[in-house]
Amino acid sequence: MEEVSKTVLEMQQRIASKLRAVGAYSKDKAVTAQEADFDTPEQNWLDYIAGGLFALVKKTQDKRYYITTFCNFQYIQRQNT
Repeated sequence: MEEVSKTVLEMQQRIASKLRAVGAYSKDKAVTAQEADFDTPEQNWLDYIAGGLFALVKKTQDKRYYITTFCNFQYIQRQNT
């Protein structure tokens, strides 16, 4: 079970990192999987990782992705410590 959790967290971080790199910080700036340059494993995990109520990666109705403000705040806090 621990390995599954580790895999999910690692994939979530890979996806969030790519979204950060293209500036997808809000619904207005959301990007497609192709624009974020997600590889096949990342695309396969998108539906699982994105879109939940407390998910850090969110999905729009037209299947574009972005990271939440909360996620951005945590990332900025880590960079400053």
